[in-house]
Amino acid sequence: MKPPHRFARVVQDAHRDVLYDAGWPGEARAAAGCAALLLAVSLTVEVGTDHLTLLHTAGFIALSSALLVILLPARVAATPDLLIVQGLWTTRTVRTDRLSAVVWPTGGTAHRVILRDTEGGRAEIDLRVLSANPALWLRLDAGARTSVRRGTLNGDTSDLARLSLHLHSETARSVLKVSGLG
Repeated sequence: MKPPHRFARVVQDAHRDVLYDAGWPGEARAAAGCAALLLAVSLTVEVGTDHLTLLHTAGFIALSSALLVILLPARVAATPDLLIVQGLWTTRTVRTDRLSAVVWPTGGTAHRVILRDTEGGRAEIDLRVLSANPALWLRLDAGARTSVRRGTLNGDTSDLARLSLHLHSETARSVLKVSGLG
């Protein structure tokens, strides 16, 4: 049985501690494995039917590459005052100590949290990353509290409160389940 929480990996930088999503390497390997499996099966079927051509091979490589791009998750890292979301082609950085908005859309299918800072930075983070890495959530929460104290996050903080309640209840539920009490 897979444990419900992954512990964020801490890397000592020259200047600060950096927390990484500990599940990202496994998810990236799984994405690459799915793409490689699709390519292998496609080429094997083509070879078995004697229809393998250079054009078909290029098409299968393109299809497998597209699958990899779709499945590869963004890599999330956090320092005491920054949240970095690194996609395949873009890197988005948000100052968590200078947040201007935390948006978690209402509705049953909202799986992304949108963060904006006073310097114009914007990042979206998957809610499952925060649920699976309590240390990342605690670092983001500490930065958001600093933003509230400084007055940069002075608007509607109901989304932040809902998000905090949701993540703390998920963590408590997981702890009770692992300990056999829930």
